[in-house]
Amino acid sequence: MEQLGFEGMPQRLYTCTPSRLNTWLDCPRRYRMTYLDRPMPPKGPPWAHNSVGASVHNALAGWWRLPLHERTPEAAGRLLVRGWLTDGFRDEAQSAEWRDRAREMTERYAAGLDPSDEPLGVERTVATRTDRIAVSGRIDRLDARGAELVVVDYKTGRHILTSDDARGSLALAIYAVAASRVLRRPCRRVELHHLPSGEVAVWEHTEESLARHMRRAEQIAAEAAAADEAYRSHGRADDETFPPRPGTLCGWCDFARHCPEGRQAAPRKEPWAALPTAP
Repeated sequence: MEQLGFEGMPQRLYTCTPSRLNTWLDCPRRYRMTYLDRPMPPKGPPWAHNSVGASVHNALAGWWRLPLHERTPEAAGRLLVRGWLTDGFRDEAQSAEWRDRAREMTERYAAGLDPSDEPLGVERTVATRTDRIAVSGRIDRLDARGAELVVVDYKTGRHILTSDDARGSLALAIYAVAASRVLRRPCRRVELHHLPSGEVAVWEHTEESLARHMRRAEQIAAEAAAADEAYRSHGRADDETFPPRPGTLCGWCDFARHCPEGRQAAPRKEPWAALPTAP
């Protein structure tokens, strides 16, 4: 029987992260495997580019936690080497080559930072809610620039980013809204710092553009919540509720082995394929 509610009862909030919302948009089948199927289907091999990204992020976070007098570019490089992740590389030689590349880009980036300009947050989790969703996420760095806050997101991929990437990022907009509400200070500027090139992609949101992103998040959440409820209540894991969305991105999917449509759309990439100039 359908459960009856009482008039005026508050609607249950959909608890999510930007990653969860984007996964639903990309492919409902992958969403199901990631967030609903238990046990989770086995994933494919880890990706080398994720190891590079995580190693750089960890090194920069650790750099800001050092005493002020120790925050040198060389210290950032040492942290990178000390915490280097080796998953996904073809062999030890490729891992060592990329460790040296990542060390160089991390030191170069740290050289452009002011060690005394303390961020308000490093790897800081922020959260906010609306009438429909409770959303949270972790910001790489949250700066204070005058009276306003700035969301900084590190990127280590091979593609150079533009202001359109910053403008269209649902995650960055959610972080800006959440940071503003948590710290009670305006936050409209979001930045993508591309370490390989040194480029910074910037977007200055307005209250209206941030509100549009939040409405979009609510719309995505409404679809995902309905699918979640069908899965829990009726065991519906069918293609109508969680359809695959095959395309070229299927070659990068962790669950490709469990998806015939994905395997047909694109063969799975080698774990190191996203590294620039990878042999």
